[in-house]
Order: sequence, then C-alpha cells, then structure tokens
Amino acid sequence: MKKRILFTGGAGKAGRHVVPYLVDAGYEVHNLDLVPLDHPGVTNLIVDITDSGQVFNALSMHADMPDLDRAPIGKGRGMQPYDAVVHFAAIPRILIKPDNETFRINTIGTYNVIEAAAKFGVRKILVASSETTYGICFAEGHRDVAKFPLEEDDDVSPMDSYGLSKVLNEKTARAFAERFGIDIYAIRIGNVIEPHEYAMFPTWFADPTIRKRIAWSYIDARDLGQICKLGIERDGLGFQVFNAANDTTSANTPTADLLRAFFPNVPVQRDLGTYESLLSNAKIRDVLGFRQDHDWRTYVPVSG
Repeated sequence: MKKRILFTGGAGKAGRHVVPYLVDAGYEVHNLDLVPLDHPGVTNLIVDITDSGQVFNALSMHADMPDLDRAPIGKGRGMQPYDAVVHFAAIPRILIKPDNETFRINTIGTYNVIEAAAKFGVRKILVASSETTYGICFAEGHRDVAKFPLEEDDDVSPMDSYGLSKVLNEKTARAFAERFGIDIYAIRIGNVIEPHEYAMFPTWFADPTIRKRIAWSYIDARDLGQICKLGIERDGLGFQVFNAANDTTSANTPTADLLRAFFPNVPVQRDLGTYESLLSNAKIRDVLGFRQDHDWRTYVPVSG
C-alpha cells in the first residue's frame, strides 16, 4: 500500500507544488486546509487548525470514500493510520493579519497538529519553519547577523511576530519529539519560488537591495518537494532543523561582492563558492542527500 501522508496547507504557495511532487513520488496525500487543493488523487478536508477538536477529529475520521470499505466491520473505528504528517498551514508572513493573530494562528495551529499527530501514533512529522528565524527578514531597519553563512545551529532572534512564531514552533516540535520519541524535522524554508516567478529575476538582478532582507536566498517549490520527500523517508533522527535553500543566491552578483556591499561588518566563517547561498543547505545535502534540480540559471537568461 502507498504511504499515507496528512498534509496541512496544501493549497498554499508552497503546498500546491509540494503535494503534487509527493503524489508523483507515489504517496497518498490527504490535505487539510481552509481552501481545497484541486489536484487529482488528493482529498481535501476543510479544517481550522487553531481548533484542537477539529484537528483531532480530522486525524480520527475517514479521509475518503474507499476508507468505508477498508474499515473493520463491527469495530466502529474507521481511521486508517497516517505514515507521516507534513504541516505547512500558517499565516505565511507579517502584514497579512494583525501581529497577534499571526502569532496565535501559527503557534496554536502548530501545537494542535503536532499534538494530535503524536497522540495518534504518527512517527514522522515535518513542520514548516522559516529563514525568518535568523532575524534579518522582517527586522526594523538594517540588521547584521553574527556571521555568514547562516547555519542551523546559529542563534535565532527575530523581532517580528511571524519569525517569533516559527521559533516557538521549533521548540514545540522538539518538546513533542523528546516526549514521544518520534522524528520531527523543522524545515527552515527560504523564499519559495514558483516556476512562473523566474520572470522576476532580471528585476532583482538590476537592484540587489530588493532581496537583501532574505540574504538573496531562495528555494524552488519543486526542490522543496524533494526535501519533504527525503525527510519523510529518512527515519531515526529525532528532532532536527534543516535549512531549505537552493545551492546559490537569487542574484547574478558574486556572493563576496554582495557581502562587501551590504554586510561589510559581518564575518564570513568559511570560503564560499562564487554564487553560494548565504542560507547554507550543507546539512540537507549531507544528512538527507538533497541535490537541487532547479537552479534559476536553467530558466533565466543571463547576458554576458
């Protein structure tokens, strides 16, 4: 039988690419969201993840009509177990809802999803964290970090409600991983780029300040799908944090030149490749075996 994946937020910017990637990889995916995802073979259940009862009920009910036939007769229990939960549902950034609502929805929603999954015996949970945890994306004015490249064991100290919610979510994930002895991987997702968005890259090349707040990092939405698949398949790591970024920056200016121009006071801890990303993906490459399939140079013509 196919592995069953419960995915939250599948209709979002990242989810609508990651879910099809997982389906194509042979997984059975069931989506919980406020908005359905229209994709063949994917079921949808409208769920408010800030309501613990709704989340617990979603994990304990039939996901689709065939479950009616698979349910043991006379047992009164139709739930088919999930092999993994991938939790992406969230307010995706600041300035969409009031700050306190962003924090409430993201933290309570994540708590509810992890708690329900752990208590129903799910042994693998992936949680969408964010590069905003490092504190420069939504900082007040310019802010230096302690060093580049940014790595998973670096300090996290955001000023904003969104980044702060992601820090708390990582702590929540760690607590449940240790309490239940399960694998929970927090994926610090860089700026997600959908295929059509490569058309914007020339504008970004002309003005590198546009992408300075995210240190010019990006993750192709399809490569994020690969990262999720790798995380689902790699067992036994307990609680882990992984940066999710492509190998290079989203600029056509050498990384060293970007640092000299925009972060002259930030120490660089090691030699960097000519265009190497400042959100290091060394850990996902070394531990999960990630190899990017979608470098922006495949889609964006560069003169000279």
